[in-house]
Amino acid sequence: MSNRIHPSDAGRARRSAPADRRPAVYTVWKRSSMGFQGTDGFCVYDDAGRLAFRVDNYSRRRKLCAGELLLMDGQGTPLLSLRPQLLSLHDRWNCYTATEDEVLDKKKPSPTSQQQVFTMSRCSALKSSDEAEVHMSAAGTSLIQHASSSSSGLGCKHPQAAAPAAYRIEGSFSRRSCKIRRGTDGKEAARITRKSAGVASRPVATLSDDVFSLVVRPGVDVATIMAIVVVMDRICHKPYTPMVCSSQ
Repeated sequence: MSNRIHPSDAGRARRSAPADRRPAVYTVWKRSSMGFQGTDGFCVYDDAGRLAFRVDNYSRRRKLCAGELLLMDGQGTPLLSLRPQLLSLHDRWNCYTATEDEVLDKKKPSPTSQQQVFTMSRCSALKSSDEAEVHMSAAGTSLIQHASSSSSGLGCKHPQAAAPAAYRIEGSFSRRSCKIRRGTDGKEAARITRKSAGVASRPVATLSDDVFSLVVRPGVDVATIMAIVVVMDRICHKPYTPMVCSSQ
């Protein structure tokens, strides 16, 4: 099943962490909003409990059969289309803008008819590493420039990209403990942490890996960060076990 993201000027204002304010805190739940048993996807809620983003049911088949993923806002408006690049040792993914027409027509658009936002891949061909980096295209760079004015260079060398990385993912996404840093200056743009039940001062219990916190710094485009999270979920692949009823 496909999944996408489409940045418009009005939508971008809603999806970006407000400038000069507190970081935006989201709760990410690895569950499709379709709600069927055995589905896979994402529901992302803001700190007021409103559905901010969603990725509906999609297959976790091998890359050759996986197809594209579609990131949408809470109302189901398509935002970004995420597609794996075949025959890539570094698990490269490409992100494009998406439109309502493409969803209504049920037709997979040609990449040439869309704006490419970024490419993302592992820093190492070793599957044991969770580190990855993101290289923005011209369309994607405008999102960063809209949110932040700083620019310099950090990131591992990648054979498929000469320009410095726009973002670098450090830490362990699989363990829900990682940071997304700006490639320009190394400053933190977002972080992923385990989520605890209860209030911050008195946590009751740590929830499973299927529920985690995403904190996005002010001035950072949240849709881009969420697209990175979706790709990280596929790069750091682990078998998905849907909930089933116990026989006991």
